[in-house]
Amino acid sequence: MTRLGLIALLSHWRRNPWQLLTLIAGLALATALWCGVQAINAEARASYDKAADVLASGAFNAMRKADGSAFSTQDYVALRRMGWQVSPVIEGTIERNDHVVQLVGIEPMTLPQSLLERETAGTEAARGNGTLLQARALFVHPDDAAAFTEENVTLHLNAQRPVGTALGDIATVQGLLRKPDEITRLIVDTVQPMGLPPIPETYRIESGAGQTDVARLTRSFHLNLTAFGLLSFAVGIFIVYGAVGLAFEQRRGVFRTLRALGMPVRRLMVLLALELGVFSLIAGGLGVALGYLIAAALLPDVAATLRGLYGAEITGQLQLRPAWWLSGLGMAFAGTGIAAAAALIKLARLPLLSFNHPRAMSMHALASGRWMAAVACLLFVSGFAFALWGEGLFAGFALLACLLVGAAFCLPALLALALQAAGRISRGALAEWFWADSRQQLPGLSMALMALLLAMAANIGVSTMVSSFRLTFTGYLDQRLSSELYLRLDTADQAEIVTSDLVTRGVTVLPIISEEIRIAGLPAEIYGVRDHATYRENWPILAAVPDVWDQLAADRGALINEQLARRNDLGPGDALPTGDPVLGVYSDYGNAAGQVVISEAEFARRYPQKRAVRFGLRADDPEAVAQYLRATYGLQGDALIDQAQLKAFSLSVFERTFSVTAALNLLTLSVAGLAILISLLTLATLRLPQLAPVWALGLTRRHLALLELLRALCLAAITGLFAVPLGLMLAWVLLAVVNVEAFGWRLPMFLFPAEYLQLGILTLCAALLAALWPAIRLARTPPDRLLRVFSNER
Repeated sequence: MTRLGLIALLSHWRRNPWQLLTLIAGLALATALWCGVQAINAEARASYDKAADVLASGAFNAMRKADGSAFSTQDYVALRRMGWQVSPVIEGTIERNDHVVQLVGIEPMTLPQSLLERETAGTEAARGNGTLLQARALFVHPDDAAAFTEENVTLHLNAQRPVGTALGDIATVQGLLRKPDEITRLIVDTVQPMGLPPIPETYRIESGAGQTDVARLTRSFHLNLTAFGLLSFAVGIFIVYGAVGLAFEQRRGVFRTLRALGMPVRRLMVLLALELGVFSLIAGGLGVALGYLIAAALLPDVAATLRGLYGAEITGQLQLRPAWWLSGLGMAFAGTGIAAAAALIKLARLPLLSFNHPRAMSMHALASGRWMAAVACLLFVSGFAFALWGEGLFAGFALLACLLVGAAFCLPALLALALQAAGRISRGALAEWFWADSRQQLPGLSMALMALLLAMAANIGVSTMVSSFRLTFTGYLDQRLSSELYLRLDTADQAEIVTSDLVTRGVTVLPIISEEIRIAGLPAEIYGVRDHATYRENWPILAAVPDVWDQLAADRGALINEQLARRNDLGPGDALPTGDPVLGVYSDYGNAAGQVVISEAEFARRYPQKRAVRFGLRADDPEAVAQYLRATYGLQGDALIDQAQLKAFSLSVFERTFSVTAALNLLTLSVAGLAILISLLTLATLRLPQLAPVWALGLTRRHLALLELLRALCLAAITGLFAVPLGLMLAWVLLAVVNVEAFGWRLPMFLFPAEYLQLGILTLCAALLAALWPAIRLARTPPDRLLRVFSNER
């Protein structure tokens, strides 16, 4: 009986291959988008772990200065003489030949033995042979060797090293970074002598040396990607839910017959669960494979985004990691279970002599719609509570989830009301039948339309956020990139000669000088600026004390960027951990790290060894100045960049930063369009009992097909109208909550009606294409098949 029952259940899919395609494709696409996002996140986290593993510092504490400044060699020597077992480390980044490499310099003679053995694993650089003690020796990954072709160093290639990192003797690295007397941090050995004197009050000891800096900075970015993956997965699950529900309604007669022949309802439910489990395994496998392809296509853009926003390096090669493909299969099974739960519960309560009359299905859908509307109201109330009392990124995503799911649950009821209102104002029997018949089709199309609503709302919300960012970012660049030319020289001595020459020629020279520091445990930068009208007139200040530039010039405090202000809850009048009063907060879009700006004189007092090699040049004839510099000093490449070139580069980085979200938007909308197509194909066979009487009354098959196209367009248009306010609310949450927590800045919200109109036209085209095939099939339906409807029991 069990074998025959399973054969009877599977025969349904053989007769309805499009419905089987609905189930497999919906689940596979949902799993693919989820897997793609998780694969990207897993690859990035693996790269972070490798980079954080440099010097394996999780097992050792680190000593730093409280104000984030660097140690000097004298500081290190003084601590060693006090008896402290510490080892110096210098860290910095260089960019050569389009390669960005993090340099780490160590002192092999004082580095703990376990660290040295770990760092030299896979090479012949053990302490005994003294390779690390060789002058100008570096250990790099083979992919990073091109960054050092112009440097006088001896490269030791090691494929086990993380890409984007290089290890060498501290003197070698100090020379490459042009920081001859700087030490970033001191590794504190786990074993120290007894009776050590306390360290100076200006020093502090950190646990684990803050090795998770990049992971902490990028956590919000990866959470954003995960949210996109969940949204895409939800769109796919709506498709699966609709397919499973339709299959259940179509097989009521089979269920009734099997139970009448003696099959227990529990065994029937087990067979259905087994059937869906096999489908989940097949669809999950396809989804994992598609997810791998999606991740491989998007990973280069994600790597560029992380490098541009956070300075984080991740590998461009995707690996098949169990963490993400197992999670993809798990999500496939979980999604199928969620989608099938309602159908299985309905089966458990199914009366023995039930039947699947379309009107009965419509009435049941109406009752379900009331319950969904009640749940939607509960979700809206929960979202309102999160908006009022919630804090952090979790509250933002919880608000988004309540908003999107609640709106999706409201959609069937709203569509029914809209169709009912259209029926009331229509005139003529055909028009009234059209709207009434459309209401009856809602149970079969509601899930696909929910998917379309979510996809359109996500597109509107994200496009509004990105376009608002683009508009704001362009204006911000006009303010920040106010100099006509930007000059970068190799040495401070050369810089002094060139800038003195420029000043005699009437060119205004503005030094761009900075130093890496740490604030509240995270890396930041401190800049020294010259008091000049360029900054007073153009710098994008968000909040400030009165006469902020006069006070900055008088060394009475510092300016900080919005990211640092929000991260540490600072504002004008507060004090930084460095002791500087906050004079103002400025916008700093496209950056995730903290920045501090002090006067040029104060910077020189704090960092006397630091000399400027980068400059902004203000000139009436920048082209002539550029020609003079190139002809006189032989400047080439990026040593001299004009404002337009730098702005174009910044905008290109911006566009690539958001190319990932644009691709996910397009994929989500494509899944929703596919949902409509497959739902219409599935409903086509169920439509004949409703269409045959109308055809018998005189409407041609071609006329009926045109009405089917019109119905799909109307439903998509109404859904699109509901998606616009939902998308705008989504955009507001993204800009006011999620973006602030993820990146540290808040953007003004702008509206872009032309983009929404284009999206609406694209959606109507997708709906038209989705309905075209079923309409053609209807127009070509043989008349005898329509006539056979009247001999059927329905």
